Formats: sequence, C-alpha cells, structure tokens
Amino acid sequence: MDLNATGAPGEASIGNGVVRAVSSSGKHTFNKPGRDRIRLLAGLGVEGDAHLGTTVKHRSRVAQDPTQPNLRQVHLIHAELLAEVNAEGYDVAPGQLGENVTTEGVDLLGLPTGTLLRLGDEAEVEVTGLRNPCVQIENFRTGLLARMVGRAEDGSIVRRAGIMGIVRTGGEVAPGDPIVVTLPPPPHHPLERV
Repeated sequence: MDLNATGAPGEASIGNGVVRAVSSSGKHTFNKPGRDRIRLLAGLGVEGDAHLGTTVKHRSRVAQDPTQPNLRQVHLIHAELLAEVNAEGYDVAPGQLGENVTTEGVDLLGLPTGTLLRLGDEAEVEVTGLRNPCVQIENFRTGLLARMVGRAEDGSIVRRAGIMGIVRTGGEVAPGDPIVVTLPPPPHHPLERV
C-alpha cells in the first residue's frame, strides 16, 4: 500500500476519493432511494434511515441479540464495483444494494479496520468491517450474489459488497463531496465481516 504522511504522528493517508451518490430509507427495504444529501449523526448513523441507532437495527442481528452495538450505521460501496457488474449485464444503480454512500477512487475493501473517512467538510465515519453479502442480493438480481462473494487463492471467502462504519463526527454528505482517508496507527488489521 502506498502511504503518504498527513503530518500527524501515527496517521497516514492512502489517497482521496469522491462521494458519487447518497441514499437512505426509513424502512427496512433492500434498495435505498437516492437523495440530494444525507445527514450523518454522531454515534447513530444516517438521519431518517432504518439502521439509525446505537444498537443493531439489521433484523437478523436484532433477532440474535438486540443489545449488540451497531457497527453497521453506515454502508459504503465503491462505484467501481457497480461499473464492473453493470459491464457484465447486471443493471445496478447507486443505492440499489442498500448502501448509504457510493464512493469513487478509494479502495474500500483494502482499508484496515479503524480507518477514518472524512466525507465532505465535517462528517467522519470509522470503518468497522465488511458487509456480509446475503441472499437479498440474489433476490434483487439473479447471479449477482456470486459476483459479491468469491474465494481467494488460499480458499478464504472474499466479500465484495462494501464496508460498514460508525459515525464519529456528524455532518451533511452530498454527491461530489471529497473523501479524505486517514489510516489508523499500525499495526493494521484487515477488515472482517460485521
């Protein structure tokens, strides 16, 4: 990974990107409609979104233990993945995989746990882990789930359906906003399913 110092001890940046789309839904639907802007609320998530809160909101997680901390307040996915599956004939628009923020220019899946993403002027999201692709993706587009989950050469599972995070600093986020990536101090830990 090519690291460029940001000037602060123990911190590094691996490049910047841009917000391509923002989405939210007040209901537990798979798709989230696009918005002109969303507001992130510190410690909670996306204002008005069904996954807003300090404890888990994903229905499967609530069924297991409703007191678990919500490590999935914000879902981010890279536009490059959407372009790839669209080139294969899948017709997937931003927000249709349930993400709140569609990014471009940042290798989301390669970020370590604890990375901070500043979205726009104020909002800051701490990366907590990988989204676990589920059968809803297959129900949305037949064959798409296989494109979101694969196997590495060593046999380990590769999850490609984006990352999850928690809101550290609130603020508005809109398409066209810059993304600044700040890595946590080493040692870095690869993302795992959350």
